[in-house]
Amino acid sequence: MTPEPAADTRAAELSTRLDGLLTRIDAAVRAAGRTAGSVRLLPVTKFFPAADVAILHALGRREFGESREQEASAKVDQLAYGDVEWHMIGRLQRNKARSVARWAHTVASVDSERLANALDRAAQDALAAGERTAPLEVLLQVSLDADPGRGGVAPAGLLALADLVAKAPGLHLAGLMAIPPLDTASDVSFANLATLHTSLLGQHAEATELSAGMSGDLEIAVEHGSTCVRVGTALMGARPITSA
Repeated sequence: MTPEPAADTRAAELSTRLDGLLTRIDAAVRAAGRTAGSVRLLPVTKFFPAADVAILHALGRREFGESREQEASAKVDQLAYGDVEWHMIGRLQRNKARSVARWAHTVASVDSERLANALDRAAQDALAAGERTAPLEVLLQVSLDADPGRGGVAPAGLLALADLVAKAPGLHLAGLMAIPPLDTASDVSFANLATLHTSLLGQHAEATELSAGMSGDLEIAVEHGSTCVRVGTALMGARPITSA
């Protein structure tokens, strides 16, 4: 069957944007004097249709970031990929833990003991039911501005939360995630994040992931040690639907 013209256009658009973005990341890695391939791209596909994920999958992408449980669950079920790692990158309510533990490879927004415990129970149940084959990867979201509305554990509570996650049978402590404050220079925010990550590694050497940097600031994040940049707009374009 011949693809629809609109689908062809969208595939060409995503392919061009992906190539440009990968080139941009490679350039940032070189400029920072880091090892080639040391920074991964996580396409943020929230608000975009499953058809776009399918195009990116055909272009070789195997990780995708989502932020709404209901939307993500529908895409996971519709696409039924066996070779994809789905990341929950948005704030997560505890009552969604059971569903997310069914499909998520990583939850990148754990910021409280209560959420960690809920995910641990859900992941253990999913493991026992054969719905997953490995513990749930967890990134601790750390707050860089003490704004509870944006999520994140306060730096003072970071190591205690890390200790709890590291001991949870259903979870694996993978590292840190942060979103820079709106009113602070990205360079300052990412330098602060790098310091917190170094402190975490001193207690938990396995927590090597540092998820930082988005469309507008990925070069600065890479300079300060990011291992994974979460990119939506620069790859996907403007959101096609609202976040309601």
